[in-house]
Amino acid sequence: MTSRNMMVDDQGLLNNFAIEPTMYVDANVSTGFTKYAEKVNGRFAMIGFVSLLAIEVLTGQGFLTLLKNSLG
Repeated sequence: MTSRNMMVDDQGLLNNFAIEPTMYVDANVSTGFTKYAEKVNGRFAMIGFVSLLAIEVLTGQGFLTLLKNSLG
């Protein structure tokens, strides 16, 4: 007798432990300069560039000027 998550063994004892899933191993190793990594890197670069432009518009000073004034 078996159901979705429970089994009864040959001695009539209930075995309600989780059924172990089958293992999946991806044969394709994707490290380095992949298309996905380059897309993500480009998107973060665009967000950073637009953020720097927004800082300059909102404060009226460049980023390096703000950095120099805050450090010293």
